[in-house]
Amino acid sequence: MSAAAEVVRRCRELAAISEEDGRLTRPFASAGMARANALVGGWMAQAGLDVRVDAAGNLVGRLAGSDASAGTLLLGSHLDSVRDAGAFDGPLGVLSALACVERLRAQGAALPFAIDVLGFSDEEGLRYGTAYLGSRALAGTFDPALLSLRDAEGVSLGDALRAFGDAPVASASRAGERLLGYCEVHIEQGPVLERRGLPVGVVSAIAGATRADVSFTGRAGHAGTVPMDARRDAACAAAEWVLAVEAAGRGEPGLVATVGVLEARPGAANVVPGGAVASLDVRHADDAVRGAAVAALRARAGAIGAAREVQVAWRTVHDEPAVALDPSLTGALGDAVAGRGLPVARLTSGAGHDAVALSALTATAMLFVRCAGGVSHHPDESVREDDVAVALDVLHAFVMGLAARD
Repeated sequence: MSAAAEVVRRCRELAAISEEDGRLTRPFASAGMARANALVGGWMAQAGLDVRVDAAGNLVGRLAGSDASAGTLLLGSHLDSVRDAGAFDGPLGVLSALACVERLRAQGAALPFAIDVLGFSDEEGLRYGTAYLGSRALAGTFDPALLSLRDAEGVSLGDALRAFGDAPVASASRAGERLLGYCEVHIEQGPVLERRGLPVGVVSAIAGATRADVSFTGRAGHAGTVPMDARRDAACAAAEWVLAVEAAGRGEPGLVATVGVLEARPGAANVVPGGAVASLDVRHADDAVRGAAVAALRARAGAIGAAREVQVAWRTVHDEPAVALDPSLTGALGDAVAGRGLPVARLTSGAGHDAVALSALTATAMLFVRCAGGVSHHPDESVREDDVAVALDVLHAFVMGLAARD
């Protein structure tokens, strides 16, 4: 079996480990996560790595280098999932990194630096609603206040972590170590590579994201007796604003703007809605463009509310700046792609990744792999073995290029 076929097979075997029957759901610090760590940790041990699980639940497999002073290169991605997930979002990066190390060992390559293969415990934020818990802990930017968060069953984050060990989460930090950088292989989660007919692409930046909850409050009334010109319909105000959100996204290159939650209240067919709530998600690689778009949409919501005699309340729930990935590492990845005779596609990631958190610790780079139809966060998520083979070759060339520099 080829290395690429083995990576795909392992991803699918790992996908059978879930907290729910019939679909892949693997949240942070769950029993399913412990089983996933054990399975992948077993593969790491077979490859000759020293394996441990850190205080944040991250799986770490270490290949020592020949020079203890040369530092460590970090490779990997995450092992948690969204609800009803596909097999490749996250695990592809972990298992590609492992395959890279297996290839290096098979070739007898002696690297001066160490390599840590990382399987982060929480990138998706499914259980506690806060993404990057594992990678923020490793980066030394974990907020201890998060330990008091509780999941839907009332279990605190601190108690959940204690299931993985009693060490304080701060001990997972790698701040202060000599690190050469972090490289993450990940499915694109979009259609650009497929449209261009390319197996892989180099990520130049990760878009910043703003999320907000927007509430519209009008006056409920009987659907049969309140005249149309006397209504303060909160759902109509929200609907007008939703179209403004769509127009904003269509009108600015690189901007995406989404209303993913929309609810009319009280939610009865014969009642004029007195309330409506909507979510907002705005992303762009340029924080100034994103900020201007959010400000304009907030002003537009206020103007719609004033015209319709509907009150508008706005609550920002997430604001993450854009991350420009490291030019040197990104250039090295581009050289590795070009070395295979392929065009070097440079992409902006609209989705967040552990590289966002790791950028506070060390230089970061990402390689995207084409996925069928751009489908992700869905059971139909898939990759081609030949594309994975290209990604493995690129990752190997990238590592060997760094070794030649050292």
